[in-house]
Parts: sequence; structure tokens; C-alpha cells
Amino acid sequence: MNVATGVGVIIVNPQGNILLGKRCGEHAPFWSIPGGHLDAGETFEQCAQREIAEETGLLIEQPSFIGVSNNLQTWRAEGKHTVSICLWVRHPGGEAERKEPEKCAEWRWCSPHALPEPHFEASRNAIQLWLSGQTYLPTA
Repeated sequence: MNVATGVGVIIVNPQGNILLGKRCGEHAPFWSIPGGHLDAGETFEQCAQREIAEETGLLIEQPSFIGVSNNLQTWRAEGKHTVSICLWVRHPGGEAERKEPEKCAEWRWCSPHALPEPHFEASRNAIQLWLSGQTYLPTA
């Protein structure tokens, strides 16, 4: 079995809220920060900028590295093992659009301290890393 590499991006607005999407399709019904799978030959930052543009229409600056998440709960529940590179960036302004309505039902600004549920493991881990200032959280 292969382990997939994902990139998740925390977009922070001036009020300190983060952009979350209500997923449908493959990752339904989970809430999550935007992001997706790393393509071969792509940097983490390029992946982040591409995924954010594809999903929301927002054109972000180069994001900053937060940490790495080994998503073992998802592997145990679904048999799909991913490792996520977690990044953050300031909101560039403008409204997030539903560019991929088959994948995302809505975008919403939320407090990182009151996440909507159910929440995608990789997203929850990225937010926890960002809030704690840690780069890695060991998983049991």
C-alpha cells in the first residue's frame, strides 16, 4: 500500500478566523481546511497555491510551513494512509468561491477554537499544530 502526501492550508483572515469547507463526495461529511494531494514534481508551496486557486478561486501568497501530520486515525477507519504537510497564509482578500461544488458544499470563516463537526483528521491536526506552535504531534 502506498502512502499519499497531502497539503493542507490554514488561511487566516484579519479577525483570526480560518477558512473551512464542508466537504461532500469522497470526504463527506467532514469540515476541513482547503488542500489536496501533492502532484509529482511539485513543491509544497506550489501545491498549496494550486489547490487553493482550484477550490476557492483565491490567489494566495507563498504559504509558511507549520508542520507534518501522520493521519493514522483515517488509515484505521478507511484504510487510506496520508501524510499531510501543513501550511498557513494570510487571507489575500476577496470571497472564497465554490469552484468545485462536487467536492465542497460551502466555505465558512470559523474560529480555530470552535471547529465545526465532524472534522477531517488532517485538518484538525494542522490547526492543532498551528495553535500550539508545534511541528509534529506523535500519534498512538
